[in-house]
Amino acid sequence: GDQLMCLSLSHYIFKLVIIWLSAAKLLKEKGLSPVVLEARDRVGGRTFTVRNEQTKYVDLGGAYIGPTQNRILRLAKEYGVETYKVNEEERLVHYVKGKSYPFRGSFPPMWNPFALMDYNNLWRKMDEMGSEIPREAPWRAPHAEEWDKMTMKQLFDKICWTNSARRFATLFVNVNVTSEPHEVSALWFLWYVKQCGGTMRIFSTTNGGQERKFVGGSSQISECMAKELGECVKMESPVYRIDQTGDMVEVETLNKETYRAKYVIVATAPGLNLKMHFNPELPPLRNQLIHRVPMGSVIKCMVYYRENFWRKKGYCGTMVIEEEEAPISLTLDDTKPDGTVPAIMGFILARKCRKLCELTREERIVSFKFDMSTNPQSSLAQPVHYEEKNWCEEEYSGGCYTAYFPPGILTQYGKVIRKPVGRLYFAGTETATEWSGYMEGAVQAGERAAREVRALPKIPQNQIWQTEPESMEVPPLPFVTTFWERNLPSVGGFINFLGVASVLSFATTAGLLAYKKGLLTRS
Repeated sequence: GDQLMCLSLSHYIFKLVIIWLSAAKLLKEKGLSPVVLEARDRVGGRTFTVRNEQTKYVDLGGAYIGPTQNRILRLAKEYGVETYKVNEEERLVHYVKGKSYPFRGSFPPMWNPFALMDYNNLWRKMDEMGSEIPREAPWRAPHAEEWDKMTMKQLFDKICWTNSARRFATLFVNVNVTSEPHEVSALWFLWYVKQCGGTMRIFSTTNGGQERKFVGGSSQISECMAKELGECVKMESPVYRIDQTGDMVEVETLNKETYRAKYVIVATAPGLNLKMHFNPELPPLRNQLIHRVPMGSVIKCMVYYRENFWRKKGYCGTMVIEEEEAPISLTLDDTKPDGTVPAIMGFILARKCRKLCELTREERIVSFKFDMSTNPQSSLAQPVHYEEKNWCEEEYSGGCYTAYFPPGILTQYGKVIRKPVGRLYFAGTETATEWSGYMEGAVQAGERAAREVRALPKIPQNQIWQTEPESMEVPPLPFVTTFWERNLPSVGGFINFLGVASVLSFATTAGLLAYKKGLLTRS
C-alpha cells in the first residue's frame, strides 16, 4: 500500500508518519500503510496516565471530557473505555479575600449588586463577541484587527468596572488557557472560548468540558490505537529532518533512521516544528508562525487522603481559589468512581506555575497543604500520597494545555496554521476548529489531515470537515439563561440610566416650578 508518514505527538506529541494516532488509524482503515514516529518512549503526548499501587491510575496530563466532544467519545466507545462523572454532587467552594463561600452551579454567585451586574455583563459580552468570530477563520471576524491588537487584560479593563469581576476574569483565563490575560490576544481567547461552546460550556463541570474522565485513564485511547497499529508505531524516534526535494518525502529521526513516504502529517504543537530541519525551507509565514506561538504553563498536582473528608462535610471537592498567595487556582475531586483512593486534583497555573517551578517537590507539597487549609473542611487534610507533573519541563510538549496566540499574531499568521506545505500536512490540537486545545481537538485535526491526504489531489471541503454525530451516552444539555442574565444592565449602562433619569427628573422639576411661577404658558 501507499506509505504515509506522520509526525505526531500521539495524542498530541511527536510522531512521524501519520499524524497522531487518529490520522494513522483512519488511513490504515482506508488501506494505506502509515508509520507513526513517536519522539517519546510512550504514546499519548499531552495525555499521560501513570499507574502505581498508591493511585491505581492517575491522569497527570489531559484528562477531562464532556458533552459535545463527540469524536473522542466515539473513539472511547469503540475501544470499550468507559467514562465516569467528576463528582459535583455536593457544594463547591469559592475562596476569596480569606473566606470560603460554598455555592452550587458553574460560577460562584456575586452578592454586591455592582459586582453582580459587572460579572453578568462580562460573560454575556464575551459570548456576544465570540458569536461574531468564525470557528474556521477567526481572522475573518468583523472586528478581527481591532480585537487582535488588544490583550484580554485590555479588554477586561474596558469591560469591567469592579475589582471582583476583574479578578475572576483573570482566573477564568488562567484556568482555560494556562496563561495570563496580558499575554493573550483578545481575538484568540474569545475564539478559543467560542469554539469550545461558550463561557458556560468551557468552564462547567456538569454539562461542560470537565464533566467526565475515563475509567482507567485517558492514555488508554492512544495506547489502544497504538496496539491496533502494531509495528507501524516507532517509539523514541524524534524527527529532526524532513526533505521534500526528491520524489518521496524523506524523514530522518534522531536515532539515524530514515523513512520515505508519499506524504507526511506533522501533528506536534506548532513551536515544536522548530526542532525539525526542513528542505526546502518552510514558506515565510509558516517559518515565522512557529516562532510566535508559545505554550501555556501548568503543573498538575494530585493529593491523596485516607478518607474522603470533604464529601462527608457536604463539599464536592471543587474549589475556585482567588488568592494571590495560594499556589492552586482550581481543584476538582479526583476520587475513583467507586469511591476508593480519595484525592483532590489541583492546577498551578500561568504566573504561579512560573513562580513555583523552581521549588522542590517537597516545598510544593507544603504549599498545596496551605491551599487545602483554605478549605472549610481542612482539619482532616493529612495527605498520604502526592503526584505531580510539571509540563513546562517536557521537551516534546513545551508546556500545556495548548499553544496560545499573543496579540497581533492570529490576524497576521493564523491562516497558515493548517495550510499544507508541499506534501506536508499539519494536524495537532492547535489546528482544530472545535475544542482546539483538548483531546477532542487533537482527534478532529488528525482525522481532517488524514482526509486531506486521502482526497488528493482535489479536496472537496465537505469531505475534509466532517461533522460528528452526537454521542448518545453523553448528550449535551442547553444552558438556559434567566431573564435577568439576559437583561441586567452593565454597571456603565446602569450609571448612564441613573444619569439620564436624574437629568429627566431635574428637567421635570424645573419645568413644573417655572410653570407655577408663570414663566411657562400652556401651548
